[in-house]
Amino acid sequence: MELNLQPLGTSCSITHEVFAAGQRVVSYLVRDPAQTEIVRYDLVESAVPGFTPNGVVVCRWVHLFKPRKAGESSERTLKLTAETLFLTLADPSAELTPENTRLVQFLALMLERKRLLKPKGRTADGLRTVVEHTKSKQLFEIPAGDLNPEFFVQVQAQLSVLVGEPKPVGKPAADKGGGPPPPFSAP
Repeated sequence: MELNLQPLGTSCSITHEVFAAGQRVVSYLVRDPAQTEIVRYDLVESAVPGFTPNGVVVCRWVHLFKPRKAGESSERTLKLTAETLFLTLADPSAELTPENTRLVQFLALMLERKRLLKPKGRTADGLRTVVEHTKSKQLFEIPAGDLNPEFFVQVQAQLSVLVGEPKPVGKPAADKGGGPPPPFSAP
C-alpha cells in the first residue's frame, strides 16, 4: 500500500498560524469524494472545533510538532506506506485515538507478516502487545485486540476509504471446453 501524501505542514491549515516546536498538532487524513487523493490537514489544537473536512476522515492523530532540520529532505516523507503510517500512528508521542486503534492493530499484523515488525510478547497486564520495528529497533505497544471476523470487516471498510473501493470480481466466463471439468457435487 503506497500513497503520495503531503508532509507535515509548518503552519495550521485553517488559521495559518506557524507551529512552534513542541506545540500539539492534530493531523487528519481525509479522502475527498470528488478527488482520488488523500489530503492531509495539520491544525493547531484550538482550531479543531471549527474544522469540518470536505470528505471522509480516514484517521486522526495528535502529536508534538518537531521542525524539520535544515537540509533535511522531505522527499522521503512524501510517500506514505503502510510502514510509515504505522510509525506515525503508533509513535509513543502521538495520542492513539479509538478510531485509529483498529488500523494500528491491522498495520502491525500486516508489517509482522512482512518481517518489518517483530513480536516481543505482551505487557505485564496483558492489555498491550509489544512489537519491535526491525530497522530502528524501536519498541511499540499496541492495544491487544480480538482479531475476529467483525474486526476484519471494520478494517476493510476503513481501508477502502483510504485506498478506494476494490474492483468487483466479475463472474468467470462460461466454460467453452478445453478447461478442467467442473468439480463433482453430490445431488
